[in-house]
Amino acid sequence: MNILFPHENIRKIQDEFINDILLALKEKKHLLAHAPTGLGKSAAVLSTTIPYALENNLTIFFLTSRHTQHKIAIETLKKIKELHNTDLKVVDLIGKQHMCIYPGTETLTPQQFTEYCKEVVENNSCQYYTNLKFNNKLSFETKNLLNKTKKEILDVDELISSSKSCSLCPYEISILKAKEANVIIMDYYHIFSPAIASAFLNKTDKTIQESIIIVDEAHNLPQRMRDHLSVRLTSTTIERAITEAQPYEQAKKYLEEIKEKLDNLSSNLQEERLVKKSEFHIEEYGDVILELEKIADIVREIKKRSYIGTVVQFLQAWQGQDEGFARIIAKNKFNDRITTSLSYKCLDPSLLSTEVIDSAHSVICMSGTLTPLEMYSEILGFKNPILKSYSNPFPQENRLNLLIPKTSTKFTKRSMGMYQDIAREISSISNLVPGNCIIFFPSYQLRDAIDVYFKSLCKKTTYYEQKGISKQEKETLLDNFKKDKEMGAVLLAVAGGNFSEGIDLPGDLLKSVIVVGLPLSRPDLETTELINYYDQKYSKGWDYGYIFPAMQKTIQAAGRCIRSESDKGVIVFLDERYSHENYYKCFPKDFNVHTTMLPLKRIEEFFK
Repeated sequence: MNILFPHENIRKIQDEFINDILLALKEKKHLLAHAPTGLGKSAAVLSTTIPYALENNLTIFFLTSRHTQHKIAIETLKKIKELHNTDLKVVDLIGKQHMCIYPGTETLTPQQFTEYCKEVVENNSCQYYTNLKFNNKLSFETKNLLNKTKKEILDVDELISSSKSCSLCPYEISILKAKEANVIIMDYYHIFSPAIASAFLNKTDKTIQESIIIVDEAHNLPQRMRDHLSVRLTSTTIERAITEAQPYEQAKKYLEEIKEKLDNLSSNLQEERLVKKSEFHIEEYGDVILELEKIADIVREIKKRSYIGTVVQFLQAWQGQDEGFARIIAKNKFNDRITTSLSYKCLDPSLLSTEVIDSAHSVICMSGTLTPLEMYSEILGFKNPILKSYSNPFPQENRLNLLIPKTSTKFTKRSMGMYQDIAREISSISNLVPGNCIIFFPSYQLRDAIDVYFKSLCKKTTYYEQKGISKQEKETLLDNFKKDKEMGAVLLAVAGGNFSEGIDLPGDLLKSVIVVGLPLSRPDLETTELINYYDQKYSKGWDYGYIFPAMQKTIQAAGRCIRSESDKGVIVFLDERYSHENYYKCFPKDFNVHTTMLPLKRIEEFFK
């Protein structure tokens, strides 16, 4: 079998990865790969799986949640097709809502969009959908567009543009093209969400059994699976639903009963507590759902969105199993207003992933921060997969990893004095580094508390990540940050936030990353339940539910520095706890972390 590599030479580390992929494919096994940035993961995995898939009549599902990774995959596939003259049929697919060209749908929540789309399609009121067919057969416009783009590899933006010019639904055009496709690039949910996957596979005549699944940035998969199975009902949603139901007496009565039930549950509640399924029980549960569902459909015809519909979806999910879930009622204060929320939180991502993994020919999970591999294997439900960790392909001498055990953001050690010490440490480092620096904090609150002292000590222009920053605002901030590379600037961000993943600042655009403290989850009920659940299931609750997720965020943030083999930079881990064995063991073996109390001398020598 020929490897359809898109570049002239295969590097030694890529060759190792390719051989492991081949082994997994031939033995119908799964592969979990910790493969650092710069290895060329997309080129290696696609050039190996494509010839195997073509020979064995399999479809490749390339799953990624990042728009940039869609682009990289498309460019790689275009090179493969061009260099090897391969008969490749490729579809680039994102969520239906993000592909929708129907006016006004961009303001809807995902749940609201799903219901609204279903409504307008059933009522034949979406022209882009009805234009697809004429007399129950594909219309001339649809056939023409499919024929015209048959041999082209289009990214999703190009496909949306082509469909829009013909007044056709871009998502449905993608589905029609997917029937013939060898490679389909899409989101995790297209395969791991039972409802979305069932609809997608039925429409495209594809099966999980006859597929190779590539999961890119696979460290995100567990949380995405948990989020997908979790639902939440707030007092605000119920209040808006009651307002929405004013003309409908029976629905209004049911919603007022639900509100009363939630109010009773939260009476005498200080912060949060666990609840049982039976505590939130409504008489004639099925009748309530049917009535509210009927009214939600009527509301959506007029307003596109329905809060009543959101209540229905929660009521349906609440009837689910207890195993692997936590039911939590909480009071939250936001802008001086107290709201109550009732949550049904998924603790176990394998509830979604196991069936897919067991069915597929091979699943290849890869990420630059898929560590520890054993944890991801267990919590996703793999059975005896191949676990491989690859060394960093960039020159070791271009990176200086320092651990400074002088300070700590541990709750019991937080004080004005500690904040001043941290501010002095990070300002002296960022002032010394010849160029741009990103400093990551565990939270916005801690960032702002330390910045009170930092701002007077820092000699560089300072940028701030804002909570809820828009895509456009993020791009503008990054553009300005890049322009300051000569004089040097500092970006104060949050680990696990908008800038700790999915940004590339190669060359001289970023010279240093400082990770302040440990980005541990808030020790709330959900975290406690997660620790308890993983303890019962794997006897590793503290590691899997608390320590490893924090270290994964740390390593992800650190990865913003050194994005190519010519980059040179300093990465600093500023917290005494990083020197403790239970945290230190989580650093990848090739990190070569140096512990020092005198970082400035080391940094100065490094940049000389």
